[in-house]
Amino acid sequence: MPRPDTEHQELLRRAPRAPLRRLWEYARPHWRMLLVGGALTFLGGVTGLVQPLMAKYVIDALGGGAPISGPILALLAVVLIGAVIGALGSFVLERTGQSVVLGVRRTLVGRLVRLRVGELDRLKPGDLVSRLTADTTLLRSVATSGITNLFTSSVLLVGGIVVMGVLSPTLLLITLGMILAVGLLMGVVLPRIGRATQAAQASLGVMGSLLERIFGAFRTVKASSAERAEIADLDEAAVESWRRGVSVAGWTALAGTLSMLAVNTSFLVVLGVGGGMVAAGSMSVSSLIAFLLLLFYLMEPISSLVRSATELQTGLAAVRRIDEVADLEQEDPGAARTEPAAARPAEVCLTDVTFRYHPELPLVHHGVSFEASGPGLTALVGPSGSGKTTVFSLIERFYDATSGSVRLDGTDVRDWPLEALRSQIGYVEQDAPVLDGTLRANLTMAAPHATEEQLRKVIRTARLTDLVERLPDGLESPIGHRGVTISGGERQRVAIARALLRRPRLLLMDEATSQLDAANEGALKAVMLAAARDTNVIVVAHRLSTVTSAERIVVLEAGRVRAVGTHAELVERDGLYRDLAAGQLIAPEPEEDAAPADSPSPLPPARELT
Repeated sequence: MPRPDTEHQELLRRAPRAPLRRLWEYARPHWRMLLVGGALTFLGGVTGLVQPLMAKYVIDALGGGAPISGPILALLAVVLIGAVIGALGSFVLERTGQSVVLGVRRTLVGRLVRLRVGELDRLKPGDLVSRLTADTTLLRSVATSGITNLFTSSVLLVGGIVVMGVLSPTLLLITLGMILAVGLLMGVVLPRIGRATQAAQASLGVMGSLLERIFGAFRTVKASSAERAEIADLDEAAVESWRRGVSVAGWTALAGTLSMLAVNTSFLVVLGVGGGMVAAGSMSVSSLIAFLLLLFYLMEPISSLVRSATELQTGLAAVRRIDEVADLEQEDPGAARTEPAAARPAEVCLTDVTFRYHPELPLVHHGVSFEASGPGLTALVGPSGSGKTTVFSLIERFYDATSGSVRLDGTDVRDWPLEALRSQIGYVEQDAPVLDGTLRANLTMAAPHATEEQLRKVIRTARLTDLVERLPDGLESPIGHRGVTISGGERQRVAIARALLRRPRLLLMDEATSQLDAANEGALKAVMLAAARDTNVIVVAHRLSTVTSAERIVVLEAGRVRAVGTHAELVERDGLYRDLAAGQLIAPEPEEDAAPADSPSPLPPARELT
């Protein structure tokens, strides 16, 4: 991904401003090209302003019996030159518009990927995608041609009015009356276009969110025969988007109709009044024709003004939605990523940690305290919902503790630069997600500079050799969206290999062996214990075979540390631990390649934010 444009990045860091001013700030880095494109467009418009006057000279030459070849050639030259200049100006502005969109998209991509996990939890990813794609597209024309056309059309309109005044002040007053009426009507219509556009874009975001939800659980939807219900929800969202779009189209059509109605009415009135003036001898025929040509010429600046004002309302609606992303809380990566050098294992200490996902939700942790220092294996056990996975989220600083401290090597994780903190940690999530792309890209995500020898070693360690040999292109084979072309156990081994390839000082494994069969679980357990000889390894465990190998076991219950000790100690003195083992919540041995269903997600069911 390209680096975000620093100037645009700085704009989005600033406090919210008026949408019109923010729109100009997006366009300002390209002001030179805007100036060139605007100047070319203006010159093209000036040639159009000259054409009615040259037509008057042609008519006067015809009436006076003078040669007309010179005036006609001159008129033809002006027409051709104006067309070429106008086309060039349009190209420059369109190209600049694409550059404006590129800058904003680069910045938005950087901000979206840097969102705090808590911010993403309460948002709809489909709506965020809509802001990155559809809303930024709306900026393309309004941030360039829209701004320049407002200026150019205004100047040309004023210039045309001045020339009209020279030809006939009386007819000019009639024309100005019509233009003033249009302006008053536009003052009522244009704000409605802006509101309708913002609502239409929001409805597109809702539809994208619904589709993203379906694709995120596609097999579940099909297995539940829920296609009809999901299609009905999508259809309802599509109809709502259609209604909003029709509203925008209606107001936009009304704006265009009003402008054209004013010009056409002016033409008919000017034709009648001007014809009477010609009949009375107070105005020449050539002057009336020139005036009418000017009136037709002004249709373009007036239409352009209406179009630009409409685009401006559309663009301001997009700016408001884009700025809402700019106001979301971002992570500060801090120091640049560094490859963790071979060093002593990391030390982890939680002291009186309390945590809730949202101020309105109940506490997940109630004063959790424990230490995991030096090399060795620490197991977190407890009933579902006791807060085991949340411990990992606090160590990784996906969330910040509500109170208390989470320390790594004696330093509060909030005082670590994020990239420096996470470069020390290898993390294997419970559902072992993989990304669309090649197997190599998934393995090297956390260690892009890993050597081929390191990669081969970790593939052997994670028992991925058979997978690499089976795939048609080996490491370069795509594994599909969410890794659909490989099994759940293989996805889990990919996630483990990815974490090990980073050579972390702290390895966090959330039920990392849950989808492995007995043979592979035993092999990965050996890998885990081997890593624990040199690394601080913390696992969320349900299986007795994992727990009995741990130097220390932390028993969590309802967000509190109930007991800490070895397997033998806890069996002897802690009833809950003894019941967990006896009740098979800590399974004695894996029997199939399937994940247990009792591990909680990072968010409790009550936290369903939109």
